[in-house]
Amino acid sequence: MKNTLLIALVIWASSCTSTKKNNTNNQTSMSTQNTTTQSKSFYDFSIATLDENGAINMADYKGKKILIVNVASKCGYTPQYEGLQKLYIEHGDKLQIIGFPCNQFMGQEPGGKEDIASFCQKNYGVTFPLTTKIDVKGKDQHAIYEWLTSKVYNGIDDYKVGWNFNKFLLDENGKLIAHYDSGVTPMSEELVNAILK
Repeated sequence: MKNTLLIALVIWASSCTSTKKNNTNNQTSMSTQNTTTQSKSFYDFSIATLDENGAINMADYKGKKILIVNVASKCGYTPQYEGLQKLYIEHGDKLQIIGFPCNQFMGQEPGGKEDIASFCQKNYGVTFPLTTKIDVKGKDQHAIYEWLTSKVYNGIDDYKVGWNFNKFLLDENGKLIAHYDSGVTPMSEELVNAILK
């Protein structure tokens, strides 16, 4: 009986040590992964253009503020395209605007790339770049939006993209400054002042 108890005790102790070792390895692996992700600069990202014939490299905009906006053609906020274009014309020397078409909110960006491009040009004369259509939340969230919405990556705060025309403003060094909900218009004093600061 003593031998059986001793053997059981040895097996139990061995499994505890093995579990602890595996947990330590997992923690080290997670720690390394988080450090790698946290150290990723916004300038490391690139994304296909709307026509998918080129790429938008965030590093090309070093020295300018960057305004990232998830856009849609059939939304109550769609007229903000006009304000975004005006903002781009008036402050394009110090600001880069990039529109990210997204169909995740009530299916309000259903069109293909040609439809989106035509709509934006015909109705609002959009000249700032648009990306290929992406997901800004959920399991297929694009890496750029994962960075923008997670404090672990952006170093500022966690944000939720709740609707179309949410805005993220980055400074001239690729650091996130602020997030603005859909109701903050492109030409609002709040946003313009942050750009000019």
